Amino acid sequence: MKIKTISPAERLGLARGEAAEYIGVSPGLFDQMVADGRMPKPRCINSRRLWLRPEVEKAFALLPVEGQDAADAAVDPWQETRVG
Repeated sequence: MKIKTISPAERLGLARGEAAEYIGVSPGLFDQMVADGRMPKPRCINSRRLWLRPEVEKAFALLPVEGQDAADAAVDPWQETRVG
């Protein structure tokens, strides 16, 4: 039986490198963006960390456009949506 591979664009959870590639940045820059709140924090399954693709997409859409002051953009949109 052949196992179907699901592309990152169809997958709900993205590994760090996949999430970085999905938005077009390096894993190191993605880490910085998670640390400063521009990207969401990951979900944890045992020691595995996965980012929800819809949250990554939402965070990307909230990034400032060229010429927009970063202070005008949402700093941490995940602060209010996290439970606990």
